[in-house]
Amino acid sequence: MAQLNFGGTVENVVTREEFPMAKAREVLKDEVIAIIGYGVQGPGQAMNLKDNGFNVIIGQRQDSPTWQKAVNDGWIPGETLFSIEEAAEKGTIIQYLLSDAAQIAIWPTLQPYLTPGKALYFSHGFGVTYKERTGIVPPAGIDVILIAPKGSGTSLRRLFLEGKGLNSSYAIFQDATGKAFDRVVALGIGVGSGYLFETDFKKEVYSDLTGERGSLMGAVQGIFEAQYNELRKRGHSPSEAFNETVEELTQSLMPLVAENGMDWMYANCSTTAQRGALDWKNKFRDAVAPVFSELYDSVASGNEAQRSIDSNSQPDYREKLEVELKELRDSEMWQTGKTVRSLRPERN
Repeated sequence: MAQLNFGGTVENVVTREEFPMAKAREVLKDEVIAIIGYGVQGPGQAMNLKDNGFNVIIGQRQDSPTWQKAVNDGWIPGETLFSIEEAAEKGTIIQYLLSDAAQIAIWPTLQPYLTPGKALYFSHGFGVTYKERTGIVPPAGIDVILIAPKGSGTSLRRLFLEGKGLNSSYAIFQDATGKAFDRVVALGIGVGSGYLFETDFKKEVYSDLTGERGSLMGAVQGIFEAQYNELRKRGHSPSEAFNETVEELTQSLMPLVAENGMDWMYANCSTTAQRGALDWKNKFRDAVAPVFSELYDSVASGNEAQRSIDSNSQPDYREKLEVELKELRDSEMWQTGKTVRSLRPERN
């Protein structure tokens, strides 16, 4: 583990150079990694671990669409694809990658297989952090660890196939075997992380829920809508409003930020754009700061967790979700986006 200085704050990080893949394989050579759930994170982590040479099996409900997805991805029923119970029994490391609501529902089924010496792995601190609400209380005698890739399972897999990595946080909630650190870091390297930075279960879920509702998804969609609607109201065409709101940001500017930072992006824009951005950024920061404070308080109090549990546990949750997503999908802005994307030139 290395200590690096981030803006004056020293953090514990692990890189591929100090913990190479060969070391990760050595640490996990006798482990059976059972991935329970094949929805959002499961496929990317499972396929990356498999391609990196680890012993991986999948546990999934046989009557679910994701069972067939696993089959289509090359997992073989009875060999590398099993029921949740059978996979949990075979696994020495159980990666619990079901949705938060499904983790609550399946927890009583999983518990008998959490025998001493095993490791229970999460990619989200939700279930353990809000244990009073979820009932997820890991037993003594097992390691409880976390690797949280900072992106979707789809992005994790895509970057892996491009020879890149997606940064992840790691945490140890319980070290019963004395091997929890080596296990969690080896798994983090195995799933395709760029570098690993230390956190704990509570900080992971607080930052994650804030980010999803904030700058990663909720806030950015709200800003998109506000600017797009204002441009349309002022007489701009859908194409012009969308390109100035979304397309230029995602296709031109954010790649520059990802490459070298916001200051570098500013330096590579026109002087008019630089001046305007610097003049207005503080207005936007000050306008949304109270919203972020309210959001974090809602996360820390458990209100956001309870709303998620109550909503996502309803039997008609997916039907209701589809109605909301359809409204988003059918909006003029994102219908315009569909057309704009179809007009992007093919890259040879």
